[in-house]
Amino acid sequence: MADLKYKIPENVIGDFFTDDQCIACNACIVEAPEFFKMDNDNIYAFVYKQPATTQEIAKCHATIDVCPVNAIGKI
Repeated sequence: MADLKYKIPENVIGDFFTDDQCIACNACIVEAPEFFKMDNDNIYAFVYKQPATTQEIAKCHATIDVCPVNAIGKI
């Protein structure tokens, strides 16, 4: 699981975040594009909007499962 100590600064405040282990594979963006996006240099993904509804939260939880390097975390 992602480590909060290494959280990427672009993540918005909230429960879900990505850390510096992200390899820019795009899996989280495919799974939940309304919450994750790539930085301008396509080096890593980050959370730009936190989920609010139960359905949205479930969608973000699914990104944790698809991340091949466990770079997505939840506080």
